[in-house]
Amino acid sequence: MYPAGNLFIPAPHGRLEAILKELSASTARGAALVLHPHPLGGGTMHNKVVFRAASALQEGGLVTLRINFRGVGQSTGTHDEGRAEREDARAGLDYLSEHYPGLALTVCGFSFGARVGLDVGVSDSRVANLISIGTPVNMYDFSFLNACRKPILFVHGEKDEFGDVGKLRELVAGLAQQTDAQLVVIPNVGHFFEGRLDELKQAITDWVRRRTNVEANT
Repeated sequence: MYPAGNLFIPAPHGRLEAILKELSASTARGAALVLHPHPLGGGTMHNKVVFRAASALQEGGLVTLRINFRGVGQSTGTHDEGRAEREDARAGLDYLSEHYPGLALTVCGFSFGARVGLDVGVSDSRVANLISIGTPVNMYDFSFLNACRKPILFVHGEKDEFGDVGKLRELVAGLAQQTDAQLVVIPNVGHFFEGRLDELKQAITDWVRRRTNVEANT
């Protein structure tokens, strides 16, 4: 049986199914939206990488919100190959900014979710930090990141089938000239980080803690 979320968020097409993990007001150092991989490949907010990333963000002190894109689970609407899914990401950010005003927002996406999340997060003034997991540089154009001036973490498997690590290194090297861009490559693992999810989680938690310490001191 498909596990249900604990929240529905209003969206232009109806509603988005979501899972919210809260922290106490004294503990929360930010809030994060977490986006899942391609729905046509079985991607949902319950994906193991997405779940582990959300757990890492929470351990780093962030309230976390996972959403199912349109047409997935109990979310209304139909899949739109990443175009209208940007509206879904913005709806998630709307929810976080409304319910957690004053907290810096992070967008974290895996694969297809990374493409959507980066696209939205680069231009949305509410978003302070970006995290891209399994960036599918073989599948999509990421030239829009040339406009990015926000801190960004890339976590990638050395043998990722959808994102050549050499191509991603070139992308990150270019970004590092204009912003705080970091790439963590986990060796000998593919797109889904099989058997190496703990390393993925640690990379995210460490980076988030570093970023929140920087923000607290500026």
